[in-house]
Order: sequence, then C-alpha cells, then structure tokens
Amino acid sequence: MSETKNFTADERMGSLIALATTQDTLKKAVFSKPLDKGVQRAVLTLRLIGGKKMAQLERFLTDNKAVHENISPEDDARFAEICVGFGQINLITTAGDAELRRSKSGKVTLAGGEKLLQALQKGNAPTALVESNNRKKSYILDGTEPFLRLLDVSDEKGRVRDKKQSKFRQINRFLELIRDCLDALPKDGTLRICDLCCGKSYLSFAAYHYFANVLGRDVRMTGVDLKPDVVEHCNAAAKKLGFDGLEFLCMDVAKYQTEEHVHLVISLHACDIATDLVLNKALEWKTDVILSTPCCHHEMNHTLNCPTLSFIAEHSMLRQKLCDAATDALRLKRLEMNGYDVVALELIDPEETPKNVMLRALRKKRFDPNSEKAKRLRAEYETAKAFLVGDAKVYF
Repeated sequence: MSETKNFTADERMGSLIALATTQDTLKKAVFSKPLDKGVQRAVLTLRLIGGKKMAQLERFLTDNKAVHENISPEDDARFAEICVGFGQINLITTAGDAELRRSKSGKVTLAGGEKLLQALQKGNAPTALVESNNRKKSYILDGTEPFLRLLDVSDEKGRVRDKKQSKFRQINRFLELIRDCLDALPKDGTLRICDLCCGKSYLSFAAYHYFANVLGRDVRMTGVDLKPDVVEHCNAAAKKLGFDGLEFLCMDVAKYQTEEHVHLVISLHACDIATDLVLNKALEWKTDVILSTPCCHHEMNHTLNCPTLSFIAEHSMLRQKLCDAATDALRLKRLEMNGYDVVALELIDPEETPKNVMLRALRKKRFDPNSEKAKRLRAEYETAKAFLVGDAKVYF
C-alpha cells in the first residue's frame, strides 16, 4: 500500500484491516450504517478458531439474529468487499485508528488512513488480545450448582438449558450486583435477608447459595409471596437442598413483620405498587441494602396530572415510558430523602427483557433526618410528585 493513489478508499481500508490482522494489532473494526436494511451493524475481531488465527465478522441482523464469517487475515480483497456495504467503518488498532465515511452522495473519505499505515509499517506496535471462540464468560455460577439443577435451569450434568440461558445470565448478573454491595453489609455474624414478592424464587436460592456456600456466611433468609402453591414448592426445594436457613411464607408483604434487623432486601419484578410495598417495608426496617427491579408501572399512568408534559402523555406508548421512568425516579428520590445513596442500574441486556432497571439503595451510616440536606431532599421529592400527579394519593 505504499502507492495509495490507485486504490479506492474501501480497498485502502481493507488493506489496513488485513495488515492489522496479520500483525495481531487489530482490536476491532466496527461497521455501521449498513446499506443492507436487513443488517444493523457488524464487528470484526481477532479469534483463535481450532488453534488457527482468523478474523471473525459478526453481523447483527434486524431480526435479532447474528451471523458469523471467518476470514483469513491476509484476505484484504474480502475486507474491502465488506467495507463497500457500510456507510461508516471504525478501525481500532494498538497502533492507532482510522475511520471511513460514505456520504449520501457517494463520496468516500478515509480519515487517519495514512498515519495508521505508517504506524503499522513500523511493525513495533504492541499486539492485541486474540480471544478463543471457546472462551467462556466468567460467571459466579457455572450451572453445576444443585439448586440450578433442581429449579430446571440446568440439566443433571450441569449444562444450562437453552431456554434458560437468559434466566441463568440474569441470576449471575444479580449476584454480581450483590457482590458490589458487600462493603455495605456486616462482615460477620448472621446475615438477615428478605426476598419480598419472591415468586418462583430463583433469586432467593441464588442469594442464599452465594452467601452460605460461596462466601461461607451464616444466613437466615425469608421469601414472602401470596401464592400458596409457589411457597409450598419453594419450601420443599429448600428442604431438599439442605438450605436450612431459607424459609418461605405465604402472606401479604405489607403485613409481614420480623423482629430482627434486616440487612438485605431483594425483589425481582414485583408488579406495579407491589414494588412500593417492598420499598416501604425496607424503609420501615432501615435495611442496609435494597435491590429492587420494578415491573408494570401502572399507578402513575392512572394518576398522571401534568399539563406541562401533555405533549408526551397524549401518546399512549410514550406516556407509559414517561410514567415508568418518573415512577422509578420518585422511588429513588424517596429512598434518598430517607438516608440512602441511590442509583438506577441496568440488570441485564435490554434485548433480553424490557424489565431491566435495578434500583439500588445503600443506607448511609450517618444520616440526620432533621438536617438541612434531608429537608432539601424531602422538598425536592414533594415538588416532583406534585408536578407529576398533583394532590393525588399515590404509593411511591
């Protein structure tokens, strides 16, 4: 490529990709703005496949499928052919970056190409990580855990069932979020945990296993739900697993009481105001850590009374999205004004579930409810609530 004037921009980019691939300096190439409407984007990375280094192109399609193509590192003609199908290509290497852009009129420019070529030709750039296609994500759980087999997430050999892959990732992600909160929990003694509106209780079993079997903690945990058949099933499973510190009760969460201090409250997809009942209970107990993933935000949709936002609320789909976000924001503000550090997190890939917002609240060790800051937070909460629903009585 020392003589570039006879090459098209696509061919020059293809050659740069080939050179970076053969030198092991390719981090990735991102292909966006596809000309094919059936494609969303594509990503090219280095892979070890059967012990042989290849460039693997992963095309993400509009039907949510992904298609892989393995390309020889020296095949610059194929790389150039791929480039032609995209309006923007970002090449990222350990020696530098280059970007190809294609305008609507068809003009193609390659920014940073010559500079990157010179850097690559020097041959002294550090090598990039070449991943194996056999590499697995490091999870807290691996599928062989007895409770996962008993709950039919994995088979008798510990292989996660195809239809439960999403649930398996969700459970692991939840445990990662719990792990991030360990500093806010007591370091010794019995941990008191409640899973409110626990449902089928995947998280109850996962959390108990993590604390009791992975971390070796003494745990007393209670799951509460209104469905008697589910509670009966979960108690039988806990007994079969030997989870002596885990129990399930069939009752209204709002009526459940415990004399012990609760260190951790978890709740996954408690529907509508059930999430507020969970948060109310956690506030009542002055729980150290609260992890809650809300679901089905209907309450504000029925009580929204905000003329200023009518331009959004008049569209039913946008109204619901507005109410979802506003409800969770008010919940966080309410937790904050009661002495918690709060944040909204992503539970798992939103493509796997739309119910994806995790509300995390960590109780501050020193918080004066009569302080000026506390008064300011309460005023902010009351102002925001009045702005959205007027004087309507709501749970959040």
